[in-house]
Amino acid sequence: MINWKKEFIKFSLEKKVLQFGNFNLKSGRKSPYFFNSGLFCTGKDIFKLGKFYAHAIIESKIKCNILYGLAYKGIPIVTSTSFSLNQYYNINLPFCFNRKKIKKYGEGGTLIGHELKKNIIIIDDVITVGTAIKSAMKHIQQKSKIVISAIIVALDRQEIGNKTYSAVKEIEDEYGCKVISIINMQDLINYLSEKKDMKYNLDKLYNYRLRYGINKTE
Repeated sequence: MINWKKEFIKFSLEKKVLQFGNFNLKSGRKSPYFFNSGLFCTGKDIFKLGKFYAHAIIESKIKCNILYGLAYKGIPIVTSTSFSLNQYYNINLPFCFNRKKIKKYGEGGTLIGHELKKNIIIIDDVITVGTAIKSAMKHIQQKSKIVISAIIVALDRQEIGNKTYSAVKEIEDEYGCKVISIINMQDLINYLSEKKDMKYNLDKLYNYRLRYGINKTE
């Protein structure tokens, strides 16, 4: 695991964004760990988070014209990512994010920020079975001449989706785009395996992966 992945896990643990326990997920699954990006809630936190996303975009070498954040947690992330790309890589990308409900007055519509055009990168925090991302796709596909270059999340839980293979593969096959993550479950397992005091949580992660995790060969 390269150092910036370890740094991100350490950062997430320090801010209690990454927690261990018993959690009910939106997918209905019961998980021994949970990632709540909403706890990156200070200027310093969100500034640092944006640097990780910007790094992931640069490392992926994927080109795009606009960043699209998914409401609600993707809103501060996409803002900070755009800032970090400009600050550290001299790349000035516009961004936008969606509304949960259509605005029927003023400028109206379902988007705030730059209009969607050409190649876009979708930004969110976590992918489990891909429900939020698939919902966003329905809106995006209504726009003509829009190409989704990639989807970037902080954590890919590397779980089986609604079919018999991974949620990431489902999305990549259906929408023809790449899904990129700062870290995934295997990165987390690798990190915990180096920490003697984390063995209890590590054992729970292994058991969870046996039930819901993808095949390592995928």
